[in-house]
Amino acid sequence: MSDKTLYGYTGLFDTPDEIINAANTVADKGYTRYDVNTPYPVHGMDKAMKLRPSKLGYAALAFGLSGLLSFFVLLYWMLVIDYPLVIGGKPFFAFPAFIPVLFEVLVLSASVATVITMITVYFKFPNISHPLHDTPYMKNVSVDKYGICIEAADEKFNESEVKSFLAELGAKDIAPVYFEEVDEEIKILEPKFIGLLVLVAVIVSGGTYFSLNKLMFMIPFNWMMQQEKIIAQDNKSLFADDFAMRQPVRGTIARGTMPYKYAGNPDAAGENLKNPLLPTVGNLELGKKKYNIYCSPCHGNYGEGDSRLKGQFPNPPSLHSDKARTWTDGRIYHAITEGQNVMPAYTSQLDPEERWAVIHYVRALQRSLNAKESDLE
Repeated sequence: MSDKTLYGYTGLFDTPDEIINAANTVADKGYTRYDVNTPYPVHGMDKAMKLRPSKLGYAALAFGLSGLLSFFVLLYWMLVIDYPLVIGGKPFFAFPAFIPVLFEVLVLSASVATVITMITVYFKFPNISHPLHDTPYMKNVSVDKYGICIEAADEKFNESEVKSFLAELGAKDIAPVYFEEVDEEIKILEPKFIGLLVLVAVIVSGGTYFSLNKLMFMIPFNWMMQQEKIIAQDNKSLFADDFAMRQPVRGTIARGTMPYKYAGNPDAAGENLKNPLLPTVGNLELGKKKYNIYCSPCHGNYGEGDSRLKGQFPNPPSLHSDKARTWTDGRIYHAITEGQNVMPAYTSQLDPEERWAVIHYVRALQRSLNAKESDLE
């Protein structure tokens, strides 16, 4: 008798029905340390083997929530404590905007950490040796046979009884499998392996340094650097003033646009421009939406000049002052279009219709804090 340690007994079956019945019978017999090997997933095998749910899901839950909470704390620290910003009228911590990012971190941390847990804890990596590897049994179940292996570590295992039991099930090629003698020394610490790692690190580092610092400056690999182009805000001797960025040709108009008729003339805009929109519910809703996005960070939610930027930008005057309330719609439109003092122009953010809608909403805010007696009737 061999002095090798017995791992278990294996048997082969020809059809999926046979392996399903065999797995069901083995489970009913009370065996718990056994496994089924098939060349492809067989439907109903989990139920036949009476397998309990894997505990790997708990690891996935723990790692996923850990990654989610860690990234949530990082986002909160960056966007609320360390470097708060108001962008488009949003609060300092716009939680709905970060839900996709947090979800991706949850999935990434759960999946990566779960795979690492499965390989290291369940499969005991770096030990990649298994008694079934390279056996005739494994070669058969990898092609067209279905097999079952009852391990010797099972409490009910008895060598003669297991052999007879597999034969009763109709198994073929019943054979024992033994543990191979494995060198307990950790191969990863061998000098040859460490030397190989050092060699690979030197080659990769040297190749990367040479490619990025030498090769890219050699002909013909330097074509990406030697391009006949003009870089924004760079000096260029092509022009007499050495400026690379050029002003549009005077008098030209971009296709699909019309120049603002009252550029640089706010008084004329105030006299001649009239609001073409009616103060309907739809226009007021549009104006409110755009005001909250682009105007409220500085002017406040109600136009009182109480900036939401908390000192990051100079507070503007209140829109409820006598000056602002007596301005015509055209004068306010001009301020939105061309800007005023430190307020920039909003032509790229708001189209003409949206600007007029914002003016309607500003008028509604002004009326709310300066209501007339007729408004209360």
